[in-house]
Amino acid sequence: QVQLVESGGGLVQAGESLRLSCAASERFFSNCAMGWFRQAPGKEREFVAATTWNGESRYYADSVKGRFTISRDNAKNIVTLQMSSLKPEDTAVYYCNAWRTAYYQYSPGEYWGQGTQVTVSD
Repeated sequence: QVQLVESGGGLVQAGESLRLSCAASERFFSNCAMGWFRQAPGKEREFVAATTWNGESRYYADSVKGRFTISRDNAKNIVTLQMSSLKPEDTAVYYCNAWRTAYYQYSPGEYWGQGTQVTVSD
C-alpha cells in the first residue's frame, strides 16, 4: 500500500525556520510529481508547493514564494519543504501530496499523507 509519512512539524516563533519531510513507501514515487498542501482551521486546503518527478521544475503559491523551498531525493524517496521567515498565517496542518503523473497537474494529486501540524506564534 502506498504511504506518505510527514515529519518535522512543530511550534516556532515568527521569523524562524522549519523543515518538513515526507517519506514515501515505494519507489513508485521517484517517477511522480510531489508536493505540499496546507489547511488552516476553518479554511479550505490550499496548495503550497510542488515539484516534478526529477525536481527540475518547482511551483509555489504566491504566499510562500521566496520563503519556502521544495526539494526531493529520489534515492531516499523523500520530499522536503524548507520553510523560512515563517509567519503566524503559515500556521496549518501541512499535507504531503503525490500525483500518479510525473508533472504537477495544478490540482491535488491522488495520494495524501496524514498531515503534520505547524504552528507559528507571534
